[in-house]
Amino acid sequence: MSRLPTLRSAAHLMSAAVMAAFLAGCGFQLRGAPPVSSALEPLAVDCSSQIPGTLCQSIREQLTLGDVSLVPVADADYILRLRNFTRDRRASAITAQAGAAEYTLRHSVDLEVISADRVPMVATTRLNTSESYRYDETNVLAKQREEETLRQQMDDRLAQQVIFRLAPLTRERIEAIRTEYQRNQEADASATGKP
Repeated sequence: MSRLPTLRSAAHLMSAAVMAAFLAGCGFQLRGAPPVSSALEPLAVDCSSQIPGTLCQSIREQLTLGDVSLVPVADADYILRLRNFTRDRRASAITAQAGAAEYTLRHSVDLEVISADRVPMVATTRLNTSESYRYDETNVLAKQREEETLRQQMDDRLAQQVIFRLAPLTRERIEAIRTEYQRNQEADASATGKP
């Protein structure tokens, strides 16, 4: 009789774990992610070869969930470019025996958005995310799995940052950027004496 509540608690925990895994696996979009304007369609996601596939995939999934039409670069009106991905892992706390007690992971990537006619919509911007975790020399395998999970979460957070950078690009904002860009081009041309 006394084991029944324990079994129920275990069943509830198992159900919660299965639901969390399901939501993570289906590309569940975090609440609070802003919508991306249809003014950016059709959009291409252009990841350089050194961008992790998990990051690029996470961005594409977020955009697809937001009903953004994704196409190859050659067919796009706007191109989201990701370059210069860096991954860093540093000891952030040391044990009395001079071993690592905690590590900090950092992921960074450059983002830019340009139109098909080369007008920069979002200038090159560096996005960063970091996460720390406790290290245990006696449980290396579990800590490696924890680090892999954290890295996936960090890629998802970078993808969220990308979506937040795209959200302000409404049709009105894009027109304002184009007008300002053209004005600057004309000012530069008259300053150098070129027609």
